[in-house]
Amino acid sequence: MNNEKEKIAIIGAGVSGLIAALVLENHGFSPLLFEKTERVGGRVKTDIMDGYQLDHGFQVLLDAYPMAQKYLDYEALNLAKFLPGAFIFKSGRKKIIGDPLRNLSLLIPTLTSGIGTLSDKFRILKLNTELKKKTISDIFDGPEVTTLEYLRRRGFSDEIITNFFKPFFTGIFLETELDTSSRMFEFVYKMFGTGHATLPTSGIGAIPNQLLAKLKRTKIQLNSTLESCENGKLNFTDGSSKHVDYIVLATESSDFFNNMRNQEIAWKSCQTLYFTTPKNGDGRPLIGLIPSEGTFINNIFFHKTLSTEKSGPEELLSVTVVKSHNFSESELITQVKKELEDECNIRDLKYLKTYTINKALPKLEHLAGDISPSETRLTDTVFLAGDYLLNGSLNAAMLSGEKAALGIVDTIRGSVINK
Repeated sequence: MNNEKEKIAIIGAGVSGLIAALVLENHGFSPLLFEKTERVGGRVKTDIMDGYQLDHGFQVLLDAYPMAQKYLDYEALNLAKFLPGAFIFKSGRKKIIGDPLRNLSLLIPTLTSGIGTLSDKFRILKLNTELKKKTISDIFDGPEVTTLEYLRRRGFSDEIITNFFKPFFTGIFLETELDTSSRMFEFVYKMFGTGHATLPTSGIGAIPNQLLAKLKRTKIQLNSTLESCENGKLNFTDGSSKHVDYIVLATESSDFFNNMRNQEIAWKSCQTLYFTTPKNGDGRPLIGLIPSEGTFINNIFFHKTLSTEKSGPEELLSVTVVKSHNFSESELITQVKKELEDECNIRDLKYLKTYTINKALPKLEHLAGDISPSETRLTDTVFLAGDYLLNGSLNAAMLSGEKAALGIVDTIRGSVINK
């Protein structure tokens, strides 16, 4: 089936926009894809610096995501798996807590860690069992409280909340008080419990690059910044314009529609700093958590514990900061180095680069797990895509891109039938 007469534009070549293009191609269309930067990927990108792979912020792919399983070729991505657990760093000491049912080597370290009570560990096993049986739709249709309140209602001790749940999920939710909806907690916990946290061996940017490689008929224009959108006319900052029949806005719609200025999306931000260091004393691929109340570091990771396509001569260390602050870059580097020494006993660091991600995750009040194609429709010809429509996850980004594309397909087919 070929639908060349319908002109469809996609604004934004992040994961949502790439999925929308792929779905439209699968239905016979040849969309136009406009991206304001020099490459695809949006928030999901990887740079190479001094031989090291630097993701734009510490990111992982949860391989249990249904949409990732649908659209990504895991074998081609050559996914490297994290162990299901974490290091807990406090005052220079390191302990381990993990899921021994999924990796037996974590049993003794977890039982002897002193992190949480024995009852906490039984409650974690019970939570794992319950969420494996719970469907994603049941999770997002269920009651909604804050994650902190949810954990307290389930009887977890303040100790396990402070030393594990708070730092672990702060790194995922990008907020420090666990105010995020319990729906998101259950969804993410289920994804961790039924699959693995992974990274492509060539970095997180391999995901959009793989999607791009699948596109055969989409025409892509990079370095094309949209200025306004009116009556099917796209006006770009370079003075050019383009008339189209349908539009997928895979970016913030409030940027282009005057009547939506008061509906701008609130965003969560974070910073990731990269360092090199001569060695790492433990070769296990576990995320390191810093639970101490006064620290700015939230989590760390030694990247050579996973297989990587490109790797410099020394160990690569990423450090994530979620708390807001007024430090200059040099002041932040000094503070992070001090905390790495005090809390993690890590020294001999060489600074590489800082990524400040101002729009890392959408700040949402009510979360959803699905959306119908018609619900992505903004006007008769404009459809929206982006994780902000559902929840802050790669799965939601892919799902919204798919549904926006299907919304256009349904509209075109409906108009043809009604003629």
